[in-house]
Amino acid sequence: MKAILIVMDSVGIGSAPDATAYGDAGASTLPHLSAAAAGLNAPTLQKLGLGNIPGLLPQKETITGCPPVDAPIASWGAMREMSDGKDTITGHWEIAGLEVDPGFHNFPFTDSFPPDLIAAFEKETGRKLIGNKAASGTEIIKELGEEHMRTGALICYTSADSVFQIAAHESVVPVPELYRCCEIARRLCDPLRVGRIIARPFVGTCAADFKRTENRKDFAYLPAEKTVLERLFDAGVPVYAVGKIEDIYCHRGITESIHTGNNIASEALVSKWTQEKESGLIVANFIDYDMLYGHRRDADGYARSIEETDRWLAGYLPLLGPEDMLIITADHGNDPTFKGTDHTREYVPLIVYRPGRPGACLGIRKGFYDIAQSLAKFFSIPAMPRGASFIAYT
Repeated sequence: MKAILIVMDSVGIGSAPDATAYGDAGASTLPHLSAAAAGLNAPTLQKLGLGNIPGLLPQKETITGCPPVDAPIASWGAMREMSDGKDTITGHWEIAGLEVDPGFHNFPFTDSFPPDLIAAFEKETGRKLIGNKAASGTEIIKELGEEHMRTGALICYTSADSVFQIAAHESVVPVPELYRCCEIARRLCDPLRVGRIIARPFVGTCAADFKRTENRKDFAYLPAEKTVLERLFDAGVPVYAVGKIEDIYCHRGITESIHTGNNIASEALVSKWTQEKESGLIVANFIDYDMLYGHRRDADGYARSIEETDRWLAGYLPLLGPEDMLIITADHGNDPTFKGTDHTREYVPLIVYRPGRPGACLGIRKGFYDIAQSLAKFFSIPAMPRGASFIAYT
């Protein structure tokens, strides 16, 4: 008996009721990108009920090319985030049963990092800091990458999320040293409740060809209570992590982990472990939609990436046994047609597939942590502090 939880990073499905407070009124990732890309060809996700979900929301939008079906083969619904934030850590932690309140600390867009933090960071790392502002990760290495290569100074920047990001060329600052600098930043930023320190290594010879590598690594703030991953692990249920999951959950409650760097590698590993593992929870983050297309405001690339996953799903579903459960969701939105380059505060889709069982409408769930509660129920461990299980309806 296995549960497989796939988080499609940033695949939101409609503006949340409190989106205005985040500057995101009107954002709607899936409906908008599908329209901009002249349709989304995702027949497997459509059969699972993806096209039925927008009709549950107040906006009543549609996913172009992926309309509702009369009888989805999975249960479907939407989830509203209760925590304060719209970032990876906040979304994943709530999925795992936590609530982030108050939200993590956000730095201002200019003169981002406090002078005392900069001074302490430079003293401990032995390297100067340049950047110190909110920026697109690809644009700031074009702007400051050559200066970094001349001087050895680290490029530090933030965004609308609670992040302290450090970019460095792999030939100037070896990846292990960059990770060490991030560990220093993690310790220094803990008193501020900063969600993530992110290592952003890149390669290339000049601004025209700088390219970030898959050696990215996230250093997350430690959660104050146990996630469903830890509770399952403590109860003897194996937990297998794919992608950046190990970093998001601070390497806690994980039996085995492989840090894949792209969707195709993550999909292959999920398929492999689904066939190899007899029981337990497999948790995967599919990162490409957010990293390669959402932040870069590439609606067509975003749509094609979802279509690639849809083709994988067509071959993956037959690998599931009669006692298995597949959950597909997201952690936040990142509407590629919206202003700026940041995440967007949105509802996220909820698809629950159990082979041989009819689908049902799960409605709008108040809290991503309904997933954690459902996993607790599925594996027969004590209930989580928050959330309502949807197991009885699937």
